[in-house]
Amino acid sequence: MRLRSTLLRTILLVTLALGAAHFESAFAQEQQTQATAPAPLAETPSDQAAKEIEKAKTQLASLQDSVRGNADNDDALVGLAAKADELSRAVITISVNLRPRFDQIKNRLTEIGEPPKEGQPPEAQIVTDERNALAAERAQINAVTGDAENLSIAVTKLLNEIIEMRRQLFADTLFKRTEISVSVLDDAASAFVHEAGEFSQALSGWASFVWKFKRFPLFAAIFLSLASALILLSGSYRLFGSYLRRDEAIENPSYIGRLSIAFWSTLIRTLALAVLLVTSFFFLNSFNVLRPDIAPVIGALFGTIGLVYFVGRFVNAIFAPHEPHWRLVRLSNLGALSIGYCLLAMAIINGLDYFFGSIGEAMGSPLVLTVVRSLIAALIIGMILIVASFGKPMLAKNGDPDAPGRHWPRGMAIILRVVGAGLIVTALAGYVGLARFVATQLIITGAVVATMYVGLLSGKAISRQESFGDTFFARFLTRRFNLGPVAIDQAGLLVGLAIYAVALVVGVPLILLLWGFHVQDLQLIAYRLFTEVKLGGISISLLGICTGILLFAGVYLLTRWLQRWLDSNVMARSHVDLGVRNSVKTGIGYLGVGIAAIIGVSSAGIDLSSLALVASALSVGIGFGLQNIVSNFVSGLILLVERPFKVGDHVVSGTAEGIVKRISVRATEIETFRKQSIIVPNSELINGLVGNWTHRNRIGRSEIPVSVSYDADPQKVMDILLELTAKIPLVMRNPEPHVEFLRFGPYSLDFELRFFLADMGDGMTVRNNLRIEILRRFKAEGIEIPLPQSDLTIHREAPPVLADAGRDKAPSQENAKEKPVEEDERPVRQLRSRTVEGTLKS
Repeated sequence: MRLRSTLLRTILLVTLALGAAHFESAFAQEQQTQATAPAPLAETPSDQAAKEIEKAKTQLASLQDSVRGNADNDDALVGLAAKADELSRAVITISVNLRPRFDQIKNRLTEIGEPPKEGQPPEAQIVTDERNALAAERAQINAVTGDAENLSIAVTKLLNEIIEMRRQLFADTLFKRTEISVSVLDDAASAFVHEAGEFSQALSGWASFVWKFKRFPLFAAIFLSLASALILLSGSYRLFGSYLRRDEAIENPSYIGRLSIAFWSTLIRTLALAVLLVTSFFFLNSFNVLRPDIAPVIGALFGTIGLVYFVGRFVNAIFAPHEPHWRLVRLSNLGALSIGYCLLAMAIINGLDYFFGSIGEAMGSPLVLTVVRSLIAALIIGMILIVASFGKPMLAKNGDPDAPGRHWPRGMAIILRVVGAGLIVTALAGYVGLARFVATQLIITGAVVATMYVGLLSGKAISRQESFGDTFFARFLTRRFNLGPVAIDQAGLLVGLAIYAVALVVGVPLILLLWGFHVQDLQLIAYRLFTEVKLGGISISLLGICTGILLFAGVYLLTRWLQRWLDSNVMARSHVDLGVRNSVKTGIGYLGVGIAAIIGVSSAGIDLSSLALVASALSVGIGFGLQNIVSNFVSGLILLVERPFKVGDHVVSGTAEGIVKRISVRATEIETFRKQSIIVPNSELINGLVGNWTHRNRIGRSEIPVSVSYDADPQKVMDILLELTAKIPLVMRNPEPHVEFLRFGPYSLDFELRFFLADMGDGMTVRNNLRIEILRRFKAEGIEIPLPQSDLTIHREAPPVLADAGRDKAPSQENAKEKPVEEDERPVRQLRSRTVEGTLKS
């Protein structure tokens, strides 16, 4: 036994050793095989794009099948159109992502060059392999790009088919004809009684179930919806409280006040009710309070309430039946009241038609009941329009709102009768859907359009110059931020633009929804508007443009900060010359603006290669003798960017002096003080000397020369001049006024009064008034302003006859020198006279 066990143990050990050796050999061989085997090739971008294209083809086939299966379902077609549009953008993205790789391959093949021709020395095998691989990948990219283009065309075709299907469905629904007869009315009456009974039972059963088992969720949903509406309404009252209610104490409100209250009271209160209704439905549905058959009915009820409330607010805002001084249209009191009742009645009829229609859909009522219900609604609305056309709503000629009114303008009365009769005839002819659609649009679309128009008028009135300052919001801004009249006027322009935006953003989507568009359609339109706008063959992205503008502004602000930092820190501490500092600062500014422009244009999605066409055109133009035009153009750009002067500055250039009226890229218009317009080429302003009196600011110095007689006290004169100058508010106190004693004149003491004005345009008025005060004060103080003086010397000789007669009697020269001459015998007399009147003017 012991021998057998030893033998078995030995055999087992040998077997295990042989197995281990075999396993080790196999493992080593496998490792060597893996080491020598070629590594798997990495997936190229073209391979990945090809897989995505195949996946997109599968999605397109699925979408085509879904479109064929839902050809009569407008809601399903809307969703399929959104998916098709998303697929189209994905296919375009695939093709665009391959373009950089294609450019790389093209550039690399250009670097490698063509293969050597026959007779030329062979090239390296690695170069040949690389060329072949790149050529194969390029061919694959071309094939994938071609498939992407074909797939994009197919998706566009599918989108067009969906649009055509939806258009056809809309037309079939509107122009579907139903035979109107007595039997149809009987069937509708029977169906109405049966439907009313079923709906009453369903409603009572749901109400009892909710009260027993869903009481807490019901109250919670009502509480949350009321809280949401109250938050919106309270916030609106805090911001627009003065525009939501009319002040009865104001007997004659302004036009802008009436417009603002009409627009904001209608919009804010309707939005608050809409929030209440929408949140109520949302919370009731979220808390499982609504059953699937009751939920559409409750939604229709909330929609009807919202419609009637909106029309009621609109009527009260526009027509103001009981407050004629707040009325926006020229109607009498009775006319405003009657038109308001007519509009409200038509809104109620439309709302009830929609509400009962939702009940019919929930209860599965027959089509005949829907037809008769819409028929009755169209007939009632048509009769209301005809009756309203015979009224007298217009304001009396004397302007008294209580007086009997006048008839409609003839054209308006005819339009009302034609529309009313058209609704009745269309409905009786069997086109009930068309009549119901027209009647609905008359009420809802008309109210929305009128509210938008009031909003636009409000924005226009607020943005009018010097109109916003009278509003409550403007007074609040003035108190809160200490704004001046100019800033308030500019804020009014911004507020007007904001009101334009609110009116359009709220009104246009509502109108589109009323005319058959879906929310998905509006989302698609908004996406395309902000991401892709087609202008011929150019695709512009508004979102990209806004991004480019923001990036340009950011880089420009960074450049300005870098300029200030270098100038005030680096170069100022290094004591760099002012000229060098200015040159460096200007150069950095131009470089930064150029970089900002390139970044902004690239971010906006504009191809910079298109600028090469402009550069080539300019070079050709310069070559053909357009140097002056290009010089003026570039000079104009420099003037617009550097702004050595701006519109309104007082400049002096050569012989031209005046006010800058316009700066264009070719020339600058300067208006002289004689109202002559001088057109100066920009190159002359860049290359020549230009003096700008108002470059940094409008501060300027004025001088008044004053001359007084030698009898005056100079210090007193200087004190009087400074005293008179200090009384003028327009004269600046820093730098303070100064009187300069210029010279001792030939007949006067000459002074010059020098002072600074904040606006040099006031110089003429200030100097005139100051001269008048100086003259009046000098007269009161007895200070003489001298007239010009001259000294005359008159030489008068003796008559010739008397001279000869006395020659013999005259003594000799020697005696004459010794003998004194009498006063009256002097041959020459000198006369010094001070001229007073008729003096010579120096």
